[in-house]
Amino acid sequence: MAQRQASERVVAQNRKARHNYTIEDSLEAGIVLTGSEVKSLRAGRASLVDSYARPQAGELYLVNAHIPEYPNAGRFNHEPLRPRKLLLKKREMARMFGAVQRDGATLVPLKIYFNPRGIAKLELGLARGKKQYDKRESEKHRDWQRQRGRLMRAKG
Repeated sequence: MAQRQASERVVAQNRKARHNYTIEDSLEAGIVLTGSEVKSLRAGRASLVDSYARPQAGELYLVNAHIPEYPNAGRFNHEPLRPRKLLLKKREMARMFGAVQRDGATLVPLKIYFNPRGIAKLELGLARGKKQYDKRESEKHRDWQRQRGRLMRAKG
């Protein structure tokens, strides 16, 4: 994954994804949006909770991502939970399809953000579900790292 630039503005993050899944690989995808959806995203209103990407008819769709209606759009508003088409290169799409069908992986959206050019992008992760004991182990590791940092700061 490329280095994150300072001008990248994150709209929504799926924080539970890294807790519930082991992220093996991630990639950037474009999203097909309507005008009112872009306005709503620019206002910082979106939720990726319980959303996922699904292959359908040779294309990839983002399902259950909630982008609320834009209040000033009037009758030209969008449906908040509609499936949104994701834009990927053919090679990336084939690799993702293969991993989902062959290995039983899941495509989990990690965050929606605007790139430096002002275009809405989605960071998509190729993930495997964690078992309960894996979650406890990663929580222990995170707590130990936090405690170790405090000890090192206290020592000087």
